[in-house]
Amino acid sequence: MLIYVKRAYEEPSENDGHRILVDRVWPRGVTRQRMQLDAWVRELAPSTELRKWFAHDPKKWKQFRRRYFEELDGCPEEVHRLLEMLATGRVTLVYSARNDKFNNAIALKEYLENRMGR
Repeated sequence: MLIYVKRAYEEPSENDGHRILVDRVWPRGVTRQRMQLDAWVRELAPSTELRKWFAHDPKKWKQFRRRYFEELDGCPEEVHRLLEMLATGRVTLVYSARNDKFNNAIALKEYLENRMGR
């Protein structure tokens, strides 16, 4: 059960496993064909209000994660679906944010790893 994160603008790889877009909006300038996604799970993206409030500000990271995890707790069916994918192999969470350290895919990875008991 491996979880990776990858920016939408990076080339897909055979090692990505299941590629899941975890943003609420489609990445600009990237075609569906190029993305090679297995799923687009908008429901697991942060709410628009939370995303706009956070604005990838590292000072807000701790509070963003807490609020985002609360939102994820409210989506048990979608979280379960993603955990089932993880049970079958490698999953890559695809995101479009420029910030590679403070984004929803990084937070979602942490959330899922905690749910799996790591």
